[in-house]
Amino acid sequence: MQEFVRFPLADGGSVVVEVEGEPGLEQAAAPSGVLRKATTTFEHALSEVRAAASAALAQFRDLGPDEVELKFGVKLDAQAGAVIARTGLQGQFEVKLKWLREGVPPAEEAAEEPEA
Repeated sequence: MQEFVRFPLADGGSVVVEVEGEPGLEQAAAPSGVLRKATTTFEHALSEVRAAASAALAQFRDLGPDEVELKFGVKLDAQAGAVIARTGLQGQFEVKLKWLREGVPPAEEAAEEPEA
């Protein structure tokens, strides 16, 4: 069952997001397509995922690679806010974050240099 959740924005206004309904019995008083109100702001929901990505980055940076890339899905839920989901069809947002160590040229630029 598809449901819609209205997430308030910190600066006013809101964004409506289509979410998967909870599996199980559907109450007759709650038809599909109903608009529910989120328990948190859109920004707050995403800030929790941002904190998780930052923690993951810190762990991988300690390994000392020249490049770190994180790819994950973000699924929005009326009660939980934003949660990290499987990538692909499950995620309503697919987030790709890439960090390069200072002084290391990006791989794409290094490949584009002409040969002498």
